[in-house]
Amino acid sequence: MRVPATEQIIRVLAHKGMQVFTGDHYDLNIVGIRSDNIAANRFDDLLVVFYQRADAWCQLAFPFTTDPGSFWLNNPMNVKGTAVLKAGQYREAFQIGLHQGNYTALVQHAPLTVLRDNDRDAELDFRDAVEETGMFGINIHRARATGESAQVDKWSAGCQVLANADDFDVFMALCRAAARRWGGKFTYTLLNERDFGLLV
Repeated sequence: MRVPATEQIIRVLAHKGMQVFTGDHYDLNIVGIRSDNIAANRFDDLLVVFYQRADAWCQLAFPFTTDPGSFWLNNPMNVKGTAVLKAGQYREAFQIGLHQGNYTALVQHAPLTVLRDNDRDAELDFRDAVEETGMFGINIHRARATGESAQVDKWSAGCQVLANADDFDVFMALCRAAARRWGGKFTYTLLNERDFGLLV
């Protein structure tokens, strides 16, 4: 997927009536962009982080998954199906904490809305999905501790996951800098690749 320019993302957010954070110095906009590809198990989505500094936009983009791996799609932990985060903006829904008690990441702090994919195959299918809002332990974290993971596999059962450990370290450094200036709660926005085709 091509990385959209900051201005394009801002236009999509404005079109959807979503907040853009414009404070100087690490007032982070954390945006996931879900690929139109419905096949699971690849890091084919994007995590884009952008913020203003000295009246200019800074942007970083990382390989990412917004979808569960094929293992969990085929073997749901919940009888209703595997959680797939619904697109939308989740205000102050994450904070810095420990992912599964093991390492520092962004962890769920407020309710999120998921779609339960329960047809037990390796493709995303929302036609008959059950929608549910609550606390599900959906975090923003990394895959393997070093290097880059080629496949999602068991790294996500609904979490938002960076493929590369070094990218994750950069992301968390930005989050820590933001927390020192703006407080410890983070808004996460999930868009779809097709949203950018609607720009005129």
